[in-house]
Amino acid sequence: MITKPDPAGINRIDDSLQGSRSLYDRIRCIADPLLSVIILIVLSPLIVIVAAVIKISGRGPVIYTQDRVGKYGKPFLIYKFRSMKYNSEHGRPLLSGSDKERVTNFGRFLRRYRIDEIPNFINVIKGDLRIVGPRPERQFFIDRILLTEPGYIELQKVKPGITSWGQVKFGYASNVEEMVERARYDLFYLKHRSMWFDLKILIYTIGVIVKGKGV
Repeated sequence: MITKPDPAGINRIDDSLQGSRSLYDRIRCIADPLLSVIILIVLSPLIVIVAAVIKISGRGPVIYTQDRVGKYGKPFLIYKFRSMKYNSEHGRPLLSGSDKERVTNFGRFLRRYRIDEIPNFINVIKGDLRIVGPRPERQFFIDRILLTEPGYIELQKVKPGITSWGQVKFGYASNVEEMVERARYDLFYLKHRSMWFDLKILIYTIGVIVKGKGV
């Protein structure tokens, strides 16, 4: 069995970052939750419509939760609009790019335009996520990524995000090898992150949404 990364060990590696937060980090700490509240208010009519369609289209909750790993290896529940058939995930976790048979017709539409991720902004307000940051993964897949790319542990120095450089440049992965390749984009982001880089990722993300390339 693969050992879970030691949060205390990551803390020791990252003492300098904890001791002196940059202006960039301070701005994001305030701006991300504030912007998330505004986005949820602006999108509230769409949220009501999507919730109603999911509710009347079949069994199951409107909001779907899934375990993810955040900063320093801390687990959290990520919120999404349910796009899969009720009670369809059982046994070994599957990747987004390999579970298309489990997705509902309306769920495909939600994923294509990233509408299923709107509840992620609740995670930003709670402090689990940033708007831009490395993609959060499940521990099951992290253990397998680390076998090929040990440097992946570096991504746990920062909070993950709703959107990421790996997500907009690579997209969804259908196997662990593709996850490793996508993670390398996020490792590049970790070394070069800035307000301008975040803005670039947001622009790319808007392009993905407008073009319906979310899946």
